[in-house]
Amino acid sequence: MTAGRSSIHSITPEQTLQAGQELGGRLSREYPGGAVVLLVGPLGAGKTVMAKGIAQGLGIEELVSSPTYTIISEYGSASRHLHHVDLYRVEGTEQLENLGLEDLMAGDGYVLVEWGEKIERWLSSPSAGSHLRVTFSFAPDGGRDILVEEVGR
Repeated sequence: MTAGRSSIHSITPEQTLQAGQELGGRLSREYPGGAVVLLVGPLGAGKTVMAKGIAQGLGIEELVSSPTYTIISEYGSASRHLHHVDLYRVEGTEQLENLGLEDLMAGDGYVLVEWGEKIERWLSSPSAGSHLRVTFSFAPDGGRDILVEEVGR
């Protein structure tokens, strides 16, 4: 993957996991203090599989699972911290504001946000800094097209 923008075509969940591992390694090298990664795409497109791979690429040893019912899960250690956020069941500005996401994103460590399109407006101002946007779409062959973009860097 190159800086700025890259695309991946994945046929299997294993390929999506591997792409996540590579992205996690890239994050570790290019954003050693942490980063915000928005995972955007339809239900069943591979966002959680990608999140698992990113965590592995970052060196997180714990098994990452979908935090749909807990909304925010934490993994890692003091030296390598990951928040995995799933906004699928969160509706409206008030619910989003009550989660404390702004504090998470302003802190150290990595924040992976499934259904990240729900908070993109918060990250659109110049003062918000940079983040990565990973967009998933279904490909005609049944696989996934995944676009990785650096935003604001």
